[in-house]
Amino acid sequence: MTEILVRMARRNEAKTLADLLSRCQWFTYEKLFSSGYIEDLIAKYYSVERVEQEVTTIDKSWHGYIVAESGGSIVGVIGGGMKDETDGEIYVFYVAPEARGTGIGSKLLNFYTKIQKHTYGADRQWVSVAKGNMYGIPFYEAKGFAFEREELSYGASEEDEDISLVYTRQI
Repeated sequence: MTEILVRMARRNEAKTLADLLSRCQWFTYEKLFSSGYIEDLIAKYYSVERVEQEVTTIDKSWHGYIVAESGGSIVGVIGGGMKDETDGEIYVFYVAPEARGTGIGSKLLNFYTKIQKHTYGADRQWVSVAKGNMYGIPFYEAKGFAFEREELSYGASEEDEDISLVYTRQI
């Protein structure tokens, strides 16, 4: 197996990250949401310009993008920030479809969790996952996240029918 390197993303990787994030959006949500809705999400959150800004912005509310690299390619990404003094949150987390099931997600989550715990003082972690996302839900549950509640997804309207399941765990 090829070695997996987990590290902070670099500014010159914004296009690669935007492409991976867009590809993962389609893979994860093509059966859950309309094409127009997915295209709007990608345009809003995963443009090269926005990703480049988010790669270079690292603070308490946004810890930057952390990537997994294998064989010279970026195959996974995670990012998030602190909700408050003790609660961290995962805002974005994807592994390339062809790399799923190889331990990359676990490595990314472990690295990210250490940052939230040891750099920012988190003792609890939150994540919202789309209702029906059978790629994310079993993964989070296997990592000790417990279902907390259902809510309208961030940035969605009632018409979008985009419901998130909110999970949490102690770290």
